Amino acid sequence: MKISKITVKNFRSIKEAEIAPDKFNIFVGQNNHGKTNFFEAIDWFYGTKGDLSKIRFGRTGDEEVSVEIEFSEIQDGIEKMKNEKNKTVIKNLLGQYDKVRVKRTSLDSGKTRKIFDETNQKWLEKNPTGFDAAFNDFLPKFEYVSTLINPMEVAKYGKNTPIANMLSDVLAAILEQDQNYVNFKEQFEKLFTASDSQVRIQLDELSGQVKLYLEKQFPDCYKVVFEVSPPVFEDLLKRFDTSIDDGVYTSADEKGDGMQRALMLAIIQVYANFRRKHEETSKFFLFFIDEGELHLHPTAQRKLKNALLDLAKGGDQVFINTHSSVLVSDENENQTIFRVEKIDRATSIKPITKAEKPYIVYDLLGGSPADLLLPKNFLIVEGTSELEFLTRVISRFYANKPEIQIIQANGDLKQAERSINAIEQVFKPLEKSLYKDKVIILFDQPNNPAALTQFFTNHPGLQTNSQAFQLAVGNIEEYYPNQNGWQRTATQVDGMSSHAKVSLARQTGDGITQQQFEHDMQTVFDALQKCWTLAYN
Repeated sequence: MKISKITVKNFRSIKEAEIAPDKFNIFVGQNNHGKTNFFEAIDWFYGTKGDLSKIRFGRTGDEEVSVEIEFSEIQDGIEKMKNEKNKTVIKNLLGQYDKVRVKRTSLDSGKTRKIFDETNQKWLEKNPTGFDAAFNDFLPKFEYVSTLINPMEVAKYGKNTPIANMLSDVLAAILEQDQNYVNFKEQFEKLFTASDSQVRIQLDELSGQVKLYLEKQFPDCYKVVFEVSPPVFEDLLKRFDTSIDDGVYTSADEKGDGMQRALMLAIIQVYANFRRKHEETSKFFLFFIDEGELHLHPTAQRKLKNALLDLAKGGDQVFINTHSSVLVSDENENQTIFRVEKIDRATSIKPITKAEKPYIVYDLLGGSPADLLLPKNFLIVEGTSELEFLTRVISRFYANKPEIQIIQANGDLKQAERSINAIEQVFKPLEKSLYKDKVIILFDQPNNPAALTQFFTNHPGLQTNSQAFQLAVGNIEEYYPNQNGWQRTATQVDGMSSHAKVSLARQTGDGITQQQFEHDMQTVFDALQKCWTLAYN
């Protein structure tokens, strides 16, 4: 059983977002763009309380706040339910369908979750009796590891901490297979519950005496029973503690943040190994981990990812948001990377393409060419519009060409004034590398021609080797083909926001034909051709 679709509407910075998650899901984006808001939306779906006036998009109006989750492979989830009563309730409600849609909405103050009736194609107005308890038992176990949580709240034992919840099922499974435990249960029943047990006889005599005194004050009282409940061995976990000897033997919560994060990693690894050997021990988990790489060395980050991938392969589903290039760079067949981006104050969540991935990694590395790992060549452009446009054109028409890395000089969506100085800062480290005679630069027509002249004076080889190309206009938006409303005038460009320029670049890159690009945007095409020609084999 897994999540196959998530739809969030009007939750914090998310106006509307819909994703189809994989087994292992990575969310990347700049700070304050909405990654954590998305995780908190799932937390709200699972039952965390929230003031609707504070979590509603824009904190104004009365629009519906909702989180809808579609679960698939639910018949497998039903079979994994251990409580037969709850299993019957879910079976009767869901029938033979293998998916179910569930929504929590502000229209009923967010107090309950509604289920979609697949037979009649409508949302149920009221949940059937016994549904809530049965449904909570049916759902995959949700574990949200927020950055606001101390690492030891994840790694230590305590009421409802993740490690206690996970290992309680492990302990129960071990005990159920242990003959000594089976013998103990039989002896417990003989000693405390059998009618001929001396303990039971004595307890009944004492309860009878208490009843005589109690009924003098409350005549309606006709019976008092002292019962001995069997021990719940999972509760033993809540009395455990973890200590570590790394030269100094102390409790784990006295160690540094890095060690505590490493302990969390080790616990997850051990649990993953156990689950692979004992798949039937418990239902699946949903792990939502907020910046799990905090305090971890890059090597430990990669180990963390591998441990989480093991969980995903075992049937659990993992969602992690990150600023780590290590977590993003490695490929995996069960992995989807989502870019979280705030545009016009609303969070957008979209899966990235293979062609976009190098630019995500480049951004996570801090946007320095010195951090990149040897592409065939570099093409320096002035801004994000060129990068977005060319990335799409190359992936659509020139996938068989040498792999080049496109670098935007300004590196900042809010920077409206592009300058030669920005290109200078990007070019400097490449000028001192083996790419000196290969890198290509694409300029807009400069506002300050003298600055460009000085730049070429400082770097004469660029013109001598034909490594510089210049548009006849001041912006790429003015250079787009005059079709489908793509081309803009200089005045129109001045009035456009950074996000509007990026949106136009994406539309043009997705819609332009190869003939249009090569004929109508010849300078840009010539720059690309030169970049490929000079590229390393």
